[in-house]
Amino acid sequence: MPVTEAEGPGRRFAVWVQGCAIRCPGCCNPRMLDPARGRATSPGALAARIRRVRAEIEGVTLLGGEPFDQAAPLAQVARACRAMGLSVAVFTGYPLERLRARRDRGARALLATTDLLVDGPYLASRPERDRRWVGSRNQRFHFLTDRYRPGVESVAPGEPAETVEVSIGPGGRVALNGWPVLAGANVRGSRTRRRPGSPRARARRPS
Repeated sequence: MPVTEAEGPGRRFAVWVQGCAIRCPGCCNPRMLDPARGRATSPGALAARIRRVRAEIEGVTLLGGEPFDQAAPLAQVARACRAMGLSVAVFTGYPLERLRARRDRGARALLATTDLLVDGPYLASRPERDRRWVGSRNQRFHFLTDRYRPGVESVAPGEPAETVEVSIGPGGRVALNGWPVLAGANVRGSRTRRRPGSPRARARRPS
């Protein structure tokens, strides 16, 4: 999604990757679990798309799906974003300890270019109500650089924890961004935005 305020600090470009080996029960993006779906693109092409909206954003968020199931190409995207002066946030279902223990150059490269990592599987039995951007209380925020500090995820008094963006695109197509499962039940308490002409959010898979 070119510009969103629902997927991390500030205004961000959200990259939704296709495919996830973790498959948390109750996942809010079940259509993104199958790695055979989605549309392939190259790291360079994706970086070029991000560069076109550079002036409108402060960072890029990688989520899905599971970013670390295709860490090597996403590390290339993250390096390009860092070169543009953008921050990089990554949402993963894998614990940080497991990622650091992997003998995987791609995973190490992606961690090295990540400013904010949010880790842990989604647990439907432990819903989160006090922090932004996460679905369950077990999920952790790791500040891997000094770009962001603890507390950026905290919900201010009187604000809802979930931000749901509503985009109405050409032909009247409606797309939700943020936390789709809760959108229908909590849209009155969430911030909504109409962005005429904005494209529908689609899953992408770097190759």
